[in-house]
Amino acid sequence: MKSLNKSMTSWKTTNQSLEKTFEFATFEEAMQFMQEATPFISQTDHHPTWSNTYNRVQVTITTHDAGNQVTEKDYTLANYLDELFKR
Repeated sequence: MKSLNKSMTSWKTTNQSLEKTFEFATFEEAMQFMQEATPFISQTDHHPTWSNTYNRVQVTITTHDAGNQVTEKDYTLANYLDELFKR
């Protein structure tokens, strides 16, 4: 199974999900992050559970069709979100 890049931090991992809160300077930046992530999420057909509260985006990733377990799909999405956040 793939794992998170060593440069990635702050992901809470369990057997059933990966979880992280991304914090931004403003509400607008948080919304922009979600909008910029959308094409990749749609392309990979792997949709996170996420919510936005002002300048924070809380993300939970799990593979539902694998019995709500963490799979390579989850690590791929987590890596992508971290790279997007760094931009």
